[in-house]
Amino acid sequence: MKKGIKKLPDSELQLMLIIWGAKEPVTRLYIEDRLEDKKLAPTTILSFLSRLEQKGFVKVERIGKNNYYCALIDEESYIQSEAKTFLEKLYKSSIKKFVASLYDGEALEEDELVELRDFLDQKIKKGDE
Repeated sequence: MKKGIKKLPDSELQLMLIIWGAKEPVTRLYIEDRLEDKKLAPTTILSFLSRLEQKGFVKVERIGKNNYYCALIDEESYIQSEAKTFLEKLYKSSIKKFVASLYDGEALEEDELVELRDFLDQKIKKGDE
C-alpha cells in the first residue's frame, strides 16, 4: 500500500469510484453520465478531475479531442488507507472496539457476525500455513 494517500472529499471520491469501476480510461462525459448528482456542471467536474490529477490520483491523456482519465492509485490501496486512518482516529487502532461498537449499536445482524467469524477463521488458518 502506498504511504501518505490523502483523504478525498466526497465530491472527488465520487469521481474516483466511477473511474475505478470503469477499469479503463474514461472521459469527462462518461463520468458525468454516471454521477448520482446530475446537477454538477461539466466545468465543476473538470475542476474535480484537475484536482485529482494534481493530487496524483489520476493521469490524463489527450486522445483526439477528448481527455481520458485513469487511476494512478488503486481502489484497494485507498480503502486500506482510509480504513486504517478511521480505525486509528475513532478506535485508537482497536478492531475489537470497532466491532463492539457495531455489535452494541445493533448494526450487525446474526448472518453478518457469522460472515465475520468465517472471514477471521480463514485469515487465522492462512497464517498457520
